[in-house]
Amino acid sequence: MPDITVPSNNLTTRLPILRILKERLFIVLCIIGTVFGVLALVTLFYQVFVDGWHRLSWDFLTSMPSRHADRAGVLPALVGTLWLLVLTTLVTVPLGIGSAVYLEEFAPKNRLSKLIQVNIANLAGVPSIVYGLLGLAIFVRTLSLERSLAAAALTMSLLILPMVITASQEAIRAVPNSFREGSLALGATRWETVRNAVLPSAYSGILTGVILGLSRALGEAAPLIAIGAATFVSTVPKSPMEEGFTVLPIQIFNWADRPKREFLENSAAAIIVLMTVILVFNLLAAILRTKARKRTRA
Repeated sequence: MPDITVPSNNLTTRLPILRILKERLFIVLCIIGTVFGVLALVTLFYQVFVDGWHRLSWDFLTSMPSRHADRAGVLPALVGTLWLLVLTTLVTVPLGIGSAVYLEEFAPKNRLSKLIQVNIANLAGVPSIVYGLLGLAIFVRTLSLERSLAAAALTMSLLILPMVITASQEAIRAVPNSFREGSLALGATRWETVRNAVLPSAYSGILTGVILGLSRALGEAAPLIAIGAATFVSTVPKSPMEEGFTVLPIQIFNWADRPKREFLENSAAAIIVLMTVILVFNLLAAILRTKARKRTRA
């Protein structure tokens, strides 16, 4: 019998090669982007530590701002930042998680809920200065909270609520439906199912969204400038309703805007303090998240 040869298809042999090349090219681009980002971040951190490390001391943390750079400190700004962190957490966590639970577990799936969902997603991309102007109009003037920490915390809560709601919804949506069905089959109500089955399973994801939102709030300066945060405060805030406050981003901006080299060094030292506050907060949240995961698995 004569030999039967099947003609080779060049297209079928080239497709795997093209896919492999595209995959390797994509991996190389990802590595380049990651290395570039890490190098830029390391360079910035290195410059900040070189400029500000020698200014860090107990006196710097416990002293008031001064026109003399060698005697200036960050005590009012540090206390104001801690106040802002606590107040924003108290407002954002219940509102954000409650909104996410309602939208995912109780709200009817109709046009209104879809419209609300789209608006929440759009609000996450609004510039922060817009929230500052909104806080100035509503909390400072309409509600007469004046230029206080309470007005600042409510403004920052508006800023990060869309992020917290979206992240909490994703965490709740990731809980398997079998958890809900099993709880309902045992006779639990919808609220008991959400409280005892859904939220414990989604806790770590919800906490991640809260951490990201509060970390953004700690680093924002534009909304606080819009509602009237002071650049120079010589007293420590003792109450959320007390007028006249400042936070670390405002203090950093104030010092960085001055021409003297000494104030630039103070600004770098304040940046280190702010990063330390954020890292400590993230560390505490990470510990809580790890414990929640272990409890859920158990």
